Amino acid sequence: MPMLEGNIDHVIGVDTHRDAHAAAILDRNGGLLGQLEVPSSQAGYEELLGLVAQQAPGRRCWALEGTGCYGAGLASFLAAQGEWVVEVDRPKRPRGRSGAKSDVLDAIRAGREALSREHLACPRQRGQREALRVLQLTRSGAVKVSADARRHLKALLVTAPEPLRAGLCRGTWLRQARACAVLDAAPTDPVEHRAAVPAHQEAKQLGKELRVLVQAMAPALLAQPGVGPVTAAQLLISWSHRGRLRSEAAFAMLADVAPIPASSGQVVRHRLNRGGDRQLNRALHTIVMTREAWHEPTKRYVARRTLQGRSRREIRRCLARATARQLFRLLEHQPATAG
Repeated sequence: MPMLEGNIDHVIGVDTHRDAHAAAILDRNGGLLGQLEVPSSQAGYEELLGLVAQQAPGRRCWALEGTGCYGAGLASFLAAQGEWVVEVDRPKRPRGRSGAKSDVLDAIRAGREALSREHLACPRQRGQREALRVLQLTRSGAVKVSADARRHLKALLVTAPEPLRAGLCRGTWLRQARACAVLDAAPTDPVEHRAAVPAHQEAKQLGKELRVLVQAMAPALLAQPGVGPVTAAQLLISWSHRGRLRSEAAFAMLADVAPIPASSGQVVRHRLNRGGDRQLNRALHTIVMTREAWHEPTKRYVARRTLQGRSRREIRRCLARATARQLFRLLEHQPATAG
């Protein structure tokens, strides 16, 4: 998305909170024209838009903090009204005694931050993407509960009475958990053996629901080698919609697989960006690891690069970067879906 300079007459910075939003109206040079505070409700959104339309006519842009949190409702309302909305990170406050803090000052800083940026980000879409995000988050919680219960169960079996331990110490954790689940439990017994199996089943069911939703949004993604419903869901959540990221290089930067120059003196080297979406990075890493094990072209690439003297870490970095490029292009050229 291009810079705001020369494209707008006013910018409205908004500091979003749970109960109220603070807004600051700035001119094209960052000068403060007005400030106001409205409740974070539908009536408050309409009041804010009406006041801004009176005080800032013409071309305007809204710079919102927290469009994925407290500002999600306002961002959706403004987008539905045809307003230009951009997302800004929490502005950096000056250090020392001059680092004043208030909601209005944060709104002013948000507007000026948007004016100074070379590249601007638009908020992520809601609709099907938001449903995908909720399912992914719920499944992640179920997987964590299952893993915690599994570890607790293993620890309890170590110190269990000998007849019980002898009958349960062998086999997979799932077999052990199912065997524990059919035992007669007293009120004072630990609940780990009763929690592991239900959480595991819940995670499996949520994985099936993720597959159905991903199949409706991007069926071509699931046809790619190494891409399953969970990793595909995370790719769609981070990517959001066509045009949000200006290039595949920006997608790689978001995924923490873009090389950044880190040279000094006669030493010329690069390091990876570590300021992006760690969940997206995890999904790409999972895809690369799966392709290393089962995808024949990837296995041949790894063998060739190994003969050239590359380490396994360097090879995986190259594979992650290439995978990010391929999947981004696939997402950008897929047919548009509603939501």
